[in-house]
Amino acid sequence: MTRYTTVLSAFLTLTWVVGLTAEEPTARRATVKSRPSRGQNERLVMKVSRPTIRPEAPRVTPDSLLRQADRMVSYKAYGRAIDLYGQVLGSPLSTPQRITATLGLANTYRLVGDYAKAEKGYLEWLDLVPAAERRPQPVLQFAQTLAANGKFRESDEQYEQYNRLMADQQARRAAESTTEAGQRSRSREPVKYRLENLDINTRNEEFSPMYYRDGLVYVAGSKGGSVIETSGSGGGQGYLDLIYVTKRSDLGVTSIIGADGSETPSNDARTKRRDRKTVESRASGSPNDSRLVTGYDQGIRASEGLGYEKRPADVVKQFAKSLNTRYHEGPATFSPDGTRIIFTRNNYNDGRSKQSTEGVNKLKLYTGEQQNGAWINVEELPFNSDEYSVGHPTLSRDGRTLYFASDMPGGQGGSDIYVVQRTNDRWGKPVNLGPMVNSKGNELFPFVDELGNVYFASDGKRGLGGLDVFMAVMAGIAPQSVEHLDAPLNSPKDDFGLITDGNRQSGYLSTNRRDGSDDIMRFVRESSLYGCRDLTVRLYDTENDRSLDSVQVDIKGRVEGGIDQQLVTDKNGLIRICLQNESDFRLLASRDGYISNLIGFSTKSLVDDGPTRLEMGLSKPTIIMDTVYTAAPGSAAELATLTRSRLRGVISGEIDKKPIEGVTVTLRNECDKSTRSVVTGPDGRYVFDLDAGCDYTLVTTKPNYGTSTSKISRIAKKSKPKLVATEVRLFKVGEVIPLNNIYYDLDKFSIRADASRELNKLVTTLRRYPTLTIEVRSHTDSRGDATYNRDLSARRARSVADYLVSKGVTRKRITSRGLGESMLLNSCNDGVICTEEEHERNRRTEFKVIGVK
Repeated sequence: MTRYTTVLSAFLTLTWVVGLTAEEPTARRATVKSRPSRGQNERLVMKVSRPTIRPEAPRVTPDSLLRQADRMVSYKAYGRAIDLYGQVLGSPLSTPQRITATLGLANTYRLVGDYAKAEKGYLEWLDLVPAAERRPQPVLQFAQTLAANGKFRESDEQYEQYNRLMADQQARRAAESTTEAGQRSRSREPVKYRLENLDINTRNEEFSPMYYRDGLVYVAGSKGGSVIETSGSGGGQGYLDLIYVTKRSDLGVTSIIGADGSETPSNDARTKRRDRKTVESRASGSPNDSRLVTGYDQGIRASEGLGYEKRPADVVKQFAKSLNTRYHEGPATFSPDGTRIIFTRNNYNDGRSKQSTEGVNKLKLYTGEQQNGAWINVEELPFNSDEYSVGHPTLSRDGRTLYFASDMPGGQGGSDIYVVQRTNDRWGKPVNLGPMVNSKGNELFPFVDELGNVYFASDGKRGLGGLDVFMAVMAGIAPQSVEHLDAPLNSPKDDFGLITDGNRQSGYLSTNRRDGSDDIMRFVRESSLYGCRDLTVRLYDTENDRSLDSVQVDIKGRVEGGIDQQLVTDKNGLIRICLQNESDFRLLASRDGYISNLIGFSTKSLVDDGPTRLEMGLSKPTIIMDTVYTAAPGSAAELATLTRSRLRGVISGEIDKKPIEGVTVTLRNECDKSTRSVVTGPDGRYVFDLDAGCDYTLVTTKPNYGTSTSKISRIAKKSKPKLVATEVRLFKVGEVIPLNNIYYDLDKFSIRADASRELNKLVTTLRRYPTLTIEVRSHTDSRGDATYNRDLSARRARSVADYLVSKGVTRKRITSRGLGESMLLNSCNDGVICTEEEHERNRRTEFKVIGVK
């Protein structure tokens, strides 16, 4: 006898791992292997045929048919998917296409329960794919298919191959030095939970809760030291029944359990009104007593019909008299609408119990439907057996997929988790979830949440001790990964029967950690579930709300050792990233022609795990144009001869102020959009006549010089003709322009307030000349080490560049360079005594024109 028959609490009462040595399950499976299974007999007489091939529609490619077939699988339209895969396989294909179609067809046959055809498909896939290129998941599915067909030896070989592939895959991942930016990773810090001991718990057993409407249905009673698989036909000192809490909100909390096992009293007012321990201490005990119920003055005795009809039904009551029998009723699950139940019970039908050939009363799954408030038409599920146990059911949210625990032959160990699907109102053939979930020990009490994650308890996997709760992330009905849950959900004792929502925000679990008897506890998550926070950022134009592509977003963390990232928005103006928890970040968005935007984002104190979406607007800078309405000097004779207003001016250099020859000057009439152009001569002059009542735009440009744009304000109609002048200055490639008053404090590189005013003038210049690219150059004085000064000047130059970017100048137009003390403006070299003002002259910034278009 193992410790499970004497130590474990209610888990053992409703399981079948009793009185067996470690070798016995294996021996029993070996016996089953020697007998031909139903699936094996079928294969001897059935031909495996491919679906009918329909004529390919004009211009329909194999790739498009494959996409349609995959989509049909995602819709669970398996018949249509099989037909489409068949069409693909009946046409000329490349090797990758044939591999994809063959695997898709095999997997679809597996999903509909046609394991003979699925096996043939997987064998064809193995022939097509070299061993070194096989992925683990199809190999696992093939192993499960072989097991379903009763080919246990071949199945074990594929499971071994799957384990080798997974080990190789994990080794490759461990060797990678970097991970993809934004990939979600589990937190290194344990997830924090508040664990609440509920006032429905007694010195007897309460365990395996399940959601039902607004309440909970759970298992309760007294084991009385007996086991469920009894050799007699009745007997036993205690029985377990289904109990119903009509409203979960009515549950009181007696104490709070910490991750370290510490327990502190609760101030829950509901608990104070229902002092359970006082009630229990007054109740007389008997070997035939069932569990006591919160808030009742007398004990509840099995010999008295449990007495529930005499109790108020607003807190705890017997779930259904029509389901409770003289044997154990155990964990249950319900259809989405609550009108159908699947529950665990001893092998007991029509008032009679049945035993296995070993004389053991096994567990079975039963189903019933609710009608007029009563559960009727109770019947067995088709995959039950008198020779092995089936129990602990949990239904998916669509009611089509059932997970359960069983020690049926062909498993991985003592008891395993299985899955079976319902198609056309009929249950298919159960499939073992394989070695990723199941172990050589026992896997029990599965629960599937609305996202398809499967929680289960195991004593065969590495945990904290006893039974521990694990979570399997599923792809359909195939496990992808398994995670051990943190304390306090798990403890050194037995923890099992967990139910929760898709984000594990709150839920209930069973544990015997307090006093050895099974209790139900509620948990509430108080920290993020994952190691990072999914963030989607949309960049848009503030003027028209249009999404902006090609926006560069620099993400800088404020945590030591954090990794800075740079992303670019897609065609929909989106970036997606997963940010580290409990951290602060700065997001700087910049795009040519827009003013940069800087925002902060924090993942601290975020409890929910829903993705976050941010919107960042970028605005275009005001186009800088010189507005000219200046009367030009002219003689009285010239003014007297004017019949129209006239614009004239000189194009000259920004630095030397000399006229520039060969500049193209274009004047655009904003009334009719007509343009006129002239090219300047050696004197750099241009002249245009103006129409009254119209605005004009003047554009001057020359290769290797900047382009300047000026606005000419309209001259009022019916006014006398005027002479209007504008002087235009252009930059030339290679010119170095000093920035006045850009000084730094000694040994510092931050921008001072007086410097920011001067830099704003440079921002204006760069907006006026949108094709200008510059190099920001910074200098230091001679004090200090030359190498240090060069590094300091580089940081100063970068500070200026960052400032310009923050004002909407794209970084592509700016480079930075630190020159240190190599270009002093005076004689204040090493060893020369100078005033602070003289040294400050050398701590300067300038920019050099390095390109124009």
